[in-house]
Amino acid sequence: MSAAPPVRNTQDAPTPGRVAALETLRAVREGNLADRALERAARKLDARDRAFTHELVYGTFRLRARLDHILAAYVKRTLDDIEPELLDILRLGAYQLLEMNGVPSYAAVSQSVELAKRSSGSGGGGFVNGVLQSLRRNPDAAKFAAFEDDPVEHLSTWGSHPRWLVERWIARYGADGAREITESDNTRPDLYVRALTEDAARLLEEAGVATEPVAFSSSSLRITNGTVTQVLGGAPVVIQDPAATLVATYADDGSAQVLDLAAAPGGKAIVLAAFVADQRFVAAADVSWHRTARIRDNVRRLHAQGEQLPISLVVADARSAPFRKASLVLLDAPCTGTGTLRRHPDGRWRVTPDDLAILVTLQAELLDAAAGLVQPGGLLAYATCSLEPEENEMQVASFLSRHDGFVVERSTRVDSTLLDADGSLRVLPHVHGVDGAFCALLRKA
Repeated sequence: MSAAPPVRNTQDAPTPGRVAALETLRAVREGNLADRALERAARKLDARDRAFTHELVYGTFRLRARLDHILAAYVKRTLDDIEPELLDILRLGAYQLLEMNGVPSYAAVSQSVELAKRSSGSGGGGFVNGVLQSLRRNPDAAKFAAFEDDPVEHLSTWGSHPRWLVERWIARYGADGAREITESDNTRPDLYVRALTEDAARLLEEAGVATEPVAFSSSSLRITNGTVTQVLGGAPVVIQDPAATLVATYADDGSAQVLDLAAAPGGKAIVLAAFVADQRFVAAADVSWHRTARIRDNVRRLHAQGEQLPISLVVADARSAPFRKASLVLLDAPCTGTGTLRRHPDGRWRVTPDDLAILVTLQAELLDAAAGLVQPGGLLAYATCSLEPEENEMQVASFLSRHDGFVVERSTRVDSTLLDADGSLRVLPHVHGVDGAFCALLRKA
């Protein structure tokens, strides 16, 4: 009788969550956004695996430069010489070893080795095993520059931010301010919603969701316990950071006709449609069917919950939008998103100085087009989620130099502590503990 074939230890097979994490990192390398890539990769996972994968993916992006600095101490060649897939596997393994206390170290190593074998055969598995076993045995081999001696080096390695951004922030906010921003970006973001009805908090509580109010944004609720599914099914709300809620509040002057020219995923347009004493109509536009579909899905969910929203969806490039003039035009412009790097940590590795220059040019084109859609006496609200002056106050100053029929207006609809010297809304992650945002109100004569 022949011998039975050897039985493989199935515990060594990569778990679905780790496979999904690597798929997400691969998709981001190919140019996809992390949130959408993760949604696709994790769609078949159960709730526990999905939470594990979310933490692993976003944590790895958040601390990528720190992890790379650490890994470099255990690799004889440079990290640039490592196959990208193997480097991502090393990052995932290192994050589990160093930051995920609930993951046994042997599992972090063995699972990474199995991922590497699938990708690059036994040679790749042996390489990953050697590096992670060395890190496991001696986790303190890597040394970091002290902040006091070299703040740029410290914040770009331990602080895990691109050097070019660190240098910009030190020049603007000082070394201590830049450190506060990077530390803020490296914390896990809270989940917030904008309530669309006065009883939303009660309804959420009845659905098993715990909330608490946000002091500087009265219509925002922080979710302290509950899943996204529970939240969206429990009450008429939109998932929205308080910074975005403040932009909508700051911009809302009660106008009857509103154009939102870059509306996806639709939170601000929905808020503007839901809150007004008189009849209002909101046209929400974005550049593709895919993006406007995200607005449509939110509107349909709220419609099923009894919220009738006067919103019309339009696919249009805001530089040539087919609209009549309106009394309120909102341009929440495409930007570098440097105020949202806590919530979108992959953004810090995607955006470059060249992107900043390209986006500044695009923003100016969009502003010029938006100006032509504002009725006499109407309001143009220009917003970004960037911290960079070229995209904010410098962009507004440049616009005013080209359009002498507009003046900056100061709103009293938010607390004065949230306004800068020019009266524009400015929310800072390291000051307010939420996303960053900027909004200037430009009144047409």
